[in-house]
Amino acid sequence: MSNAKDTKTTKKAVNPYDCIKLENQLCFPLYVCSKEIVRRYKPFLDELGITYTQYIAMMALWEYGCMNVRELGDYLYLDSGTLTPVLKTLEGKGLVQRKRCETDERSVLVEATEAGMALREQAVTIPPRMGACISLSAQDIAELARILHKMIGGFPAE
Repeated sequence: MSNAKDTKTTKKAVNPYDCIKLENQLCFPLYVCSKEIVRRYKPFLDELGITYTQYIAMMALWEYGCMNVRELGDYLYLDSGTLTPVLKTLEGKGLVQRKRCETDERSVLVEATEAGMALREQAVTIPPRMGACISLSAQDIAELARILHKMIGGFPAE
């Protein structure tokens, strides 16, 4: 005859609060890494006189040239309330110009100016300098980027 103690499983009881421990969250390490990366960018971007958000907007314009403001916002995952002041500031610095689309006056186009394109020559030094701030191998960085892009692509459209 076996006693009840022998037949009980030895599984550890699940704590219902484990799901809200910081160590069990994906969002927390993503938040910390994002904050730290932007903080590490700051001295490099200060040399260019731009913020991180201005930098990613300029990178998109350097890559794609003239863009519709709505498409730029979609590409950068920025709403118009965030993107508009960024573009106004960049325009005030003479780095971009905004203009109405000739075929659709409701649409605003944005492109880098000559000064904005010249800034690209200074910006090209930033990625390798940032790479020195991150203690991951090139393979790990590529794998992390792949996973993050997969994650971004997995969010349903709103």
